[in-house]
Amino acid sequence: MQFGIFTVGDVTTDPTTGRTPTEHERIKNTVAIAKKAEEVGLDVVAVGQHHNPPFVASSPTTTLAYIGAQTERIMLSTATTLITTTDPVRIAEDYGMLQHLTDGRMDLMLGRGNTGPVYPWFGKDIRDGINLAIENYALLNRLWHEDVVDWEGRFRTPLQGFTATPRPLDGVPPFVWHGSIRSPEIAEQAAFYGDGFFSNHIFWPASHTAQMVSLYRRRFEHYGHGSADQAIVGLGGQVFMRKNSQDAVREFRPYFDNAPVYGHGPSLEEFTAETPLTVGSPQEVIEKTLGFREYAGDYQRQLFLVDHAGLPLKTVLEQLDLLGEEVVPVLRKELAALRPDHVPDAPTHASLVAAAAARAERSSEPASVVEPVETTVSA
Repeated sequence: MQFGIFTVGDVTTDPTTGRTPTEHERIKNTVAIAKKAEEVGLDVVAVGQHHNPPFVASSPTTTLAYIGAQTERIMLSTATTLITTTDPVRIAEDYGMLQHLTDGRMDLMLGRGNTGPVYPWFGKDIRDGINLAIENYALLNRLWHEDVVDWEGRFRTPLQGFTATPRPLDGVPPFVWHGSIRSPEIAEQAAFYGDGFFSNHIFWPASHTAQMVSLYRRRFEHYGHGSADQAIVGLGGQVFMRKNSQDAVREFRPYFDNAPVYGHGPSLEEFTAETPLTVGSPQEVIEKTLGFREYAGDYQRQLFLVDHAGLPLKTVLEQLDLLGEEVVPVLRKELAALRPDHVPDAPTHASLVAAAAARAERSSEPASVVEPVETTVSA
């Protein structure tokens, strides 16, 4: 199972000091956080894509390429890449280039995006959001799997004899997760293609996540990709930790109360009771995260949001130390012991290449093999 972090790149005022980081600071801090994540033994770092203030995550491939050049092992991903307002040809080529630069050490998560004004900035209409996600991904999938593409749809100019370059590394496209907070259509899309489904899992109660993941699993099986419990699932989560639970709550409360997303709404206590947010000791984070399996089943990727709401870099790096030293090792051991053998690991470039080679070998075998029959000739 893979463990990691994701960031949406928000530039938020620290409510305890009144200081707002510059865009430059926030961008450079994102790189420092990613490098720290690798240092403490995490598996994945994912960056968002936003084109409106107060976010600075407008160019995930640029950010990930820079991070990739300064790391050696950690997987690079997105949270999310906007399949609705980003041209699929641009996605195919940008992420194809990133795949080569990182020697396959990447995948990506595709999503609709929920910020209404972004759509017209890129010549789109938010009322077409679902249809854009479906049509654009159908094209992206073909661009990565077919060397020459003829295509015509509703939302972009036709393609005639088009080849996206560079071609996928080792002939295997990056693995795709489809990320959603509340869209069953996106879960259906992930199931149709046999891709991964990532449930945002930070704002909604467990019952909602359970419904979304269950739908995806049922449809994954329906389309013949494997049994429902073999579907590839990722979950989000939010944590804030200190050695002492009371210290964690006291320190995090002003950040929660003033956060742009959930501040001035439910209390911290209500939010932690009703959503995956965990504020407390490392042991409390372990216990609550282990509970995700009870309603989502065995899953392959767990990403935590740790750098939001104006938290200073020093505090975020301390959170990563706690994750790497005290939380993730226990979660790895406990979840591995519970997972049945037939449930697959999270896909990697190496596993995808091996699977493609196995398929090619099977397709080259004769449909049936008739063993020669020995005969004895009498004199």
